[in-house]
Amino acid sequence: MGVITDPIADMLTRIRNANTAHHETVDVPASRMKRAVAEILKEEGFIREIAVLPADGPQGTIRITLKYGPEKEKVITGLRRISRPGLRVYTSRTEIPRVLGGLGLVIISTSKGIMSGKRAKREGFGGEVLPIAPLDPKNRIKVTILTQ
Repeated sequence: MGVITDPIADMLTRIRNANTAHHETVDVPASRMKRAVAEILKEEGFIREIAVLPADGPQGTIRITLKYGPEKEKVITGLRRISRPGLRVYTSRTEIPRVLGGLGLVIISTSKGIMSGKRAKREGFGGEVLPIAPLDPKNRIKVTILTQ
């Protein structure tokens, strides 16, 4: 397998693909950031469970148990990476986007760690916008884009 340039996007793609195929679990290579994103998805009720499997090598694996409705309908209807290595997207605490009128989830990487958009707004932090779930095509995000 080649080098992955955007590990968070790779994780989200694995979750999206497993969700579309109605898989029960999905395995992703472990990192602290991926574990934090998975924990937030679990706390917000988008996934059922996460488990860190023992590592054969230096990295380890995170096993994510996906969540479905009673009729096997998807709980995650959309999952998208906003800020990416080629175009970082930042937002202030007052401009944190709302997804589906507050029913969706925005994950923000702040100076105090990775947290949900609701928590970041409550605690007064802005930061880098990571994934958004579920995705509403009508949602407009007002952000500040910083380039180097």
